[in-house]
Amino acid sequence: MVTSSDQIQNGSDEQSKRSEIYTYEAPWQIYAMNWSIRRDKKYRLAITSLIEQHPNRVEIVQLDESNGEIRSNPNLCFEHPYPPTKTSFIPDKECQRPDLFATSSDFLRLWRISDDESRVELKSCLNSDKNSEFSGPLTSFDWNEADPRRIGTSSIDTTCTIWDIEREVVDTQLIAHDKEVYDIAWGGVGVFASVSEDGSVRVFDLRDKEHSTIIYESGEPSTPLVRLSWNKQDPRYMATVIMGSAKIVVLDIRFPALPVVELQRHQASVNAIAWAPHSSSHICSAGDDSQALIWDISSVGQHVEGGLDPILAYTAGAEVEQLQWSSSQPDWVAIAFSNKLQILRV
Repeated sequence: MVTSSDQIQNGSDEQSKRSEIYTYEAPWQIYAMNWSIRRDKKYRLAITSLIEQHPNRVEIVQLDESNGEIRSNPNLCFEHPYPPTKTSFIPDKECQRPDLFATSSDFLRLWRISDDESRVELKSCLNSDKNSEFSGPLTSFDWNEADPRRIGTSSIDTTCTIWDIEREVVDTQLIAHDKEVYDIAWGGVGVFASVSEDGSVRVFDLRDKEHSTIIYESGEPSTPLVRLSWNKQDPRYMATVIMGSAKIVVLDIRFPALPVVELQRHQASVNAIAWAPHSSSHICSAGDDSQALIWDISSVGQHVEGGLDPILAYTAGAEVEQLQWSSSQPDWVAIAFSNKLQILRV
């Protein structure tokens, strides 16, 4: 475990502010990672391993503010059958519900942390294919903030599945795309979007399950879209990432087909994107150039010579695989690279 206080560079070079940075070293490569949302669990995150052999690992870690160390709770570390593609805590800021988090891999699993944090129990293992004990691997999922009973999953079998996690039943299952679905994001109680190997962003409304709206298609034939993030503060906007591309495509759902802006300052493939939970105009991105960049898109619509520059840039020690912006502590962003988790005050 290492802690460090470092500098995040201001993109305009007008100033560089001192910033708190805390680092946790896991005994394995980190892939999935996310913040706890509960008000009473500050600086708590889940991290998961990327190990080719069975089994993988999940750890719950937390920053100890008294000494600046991120510590793993040995009671809350456990084995997981495959590398989770995503992990997420229940969107329950006010602590009204059980302390749950979910992981996606072969199945969607829900885990419950005991009130005294002495153990983690598997609450549900959800398989959408009732005819088989196996299912198409899940690429991602999103927990509905407006209705926390609902989780949407995306799968390589071309489907998106909406679960009612309280009743542990499939609410809706849709063939969402022509090819593998790589990511899913909610835009409200009954509206979600997905991206796919087929290169399209599609929006679905659960009140009309027969139809979807194609918001964007990547220009090149069959160039996969791998990440999707929906702006929670202004649901007109979403962002997506093209496989192997160094740019982030920002979309306005009122004007399909044409990006609002393309953010093009990464030097290698972008791996992760996250809108600010407290601002409609800020988005963070991270990629194989070891950079985490924060952008202000409030000037979009005005011509910016040479394209938009990020307002903050941070260089990590290796390619950044994962990025999450804390919704309950919006001054903090977490990144994962190699076997390190870092939380950065922005």
